[in-house]
Amino acid sequence: MSDIDEPARVAAHLARNLLGLRHARGLTQLELARAAAVPRSTIANLESGGGNPSLAVLVKVSRALGAPIDELLGSPRAKVRRWKPSELASQKRGRGVTMTPLVPEPVPEELLATMDFAPGAVMGGTPHLPGTREYFTMLDGEVVLVVAGDEHRLEAGEVLAFPGNVPHSYRNASTKRAARGVSIVILAKAGV
Repeated sequence: MSDIDEPARVAAHLARNLLGLRHARGLTQLELARAAAVPRSTIANLESGGGNPSLAVLVKVSRALGAPIDELLGSPRAKVRRWKPSELASQKRGRGVTMTPLVPEPVPEELLATMDFAPGAVMGGTPHLPGTREYFTMLDGEVVLVVAGDEHRLEAGEVLAFPGNVPHSYRNASTKRAARGVSIVILAKAGV
């Protein structure tokens, strides 16, 4: 292929990759345009293969998608990436709770994390916007979840769903044994 075909090939790669990443993130063209601070017509033009974006536009779009620029411009291929446990950004929360993301890439409108509870660990939940829904799945051990003043003792395999905007807290029921669960938070959209 000649060098003359190179810009057209890169534009085609950008169109295909941008469309795929946008769909994988569950975003409309308008939502992506707002997140990237560019006009919606820019996103539509790029996805049609007719765009010739500036570096500034590419940077804005890649940041909004949480993807490197080379992933936008490269030849479409299976997007496989492996993370080692040491590369996952764990956070210490409350007293004795470690939260680790289940999905280390941005997932719009969702928070997905494992929660490891040291014996006797306690953590207050983060209040979210009304309309947010939380799901806590107990994997191992026993955790007491207090939601709006009501106690729910969960054992391995049980799931509790509750509104994420009400006061809630977590406590490992055992002072001798660690516990583990999965938290999934489906965030409400602001202004809805």
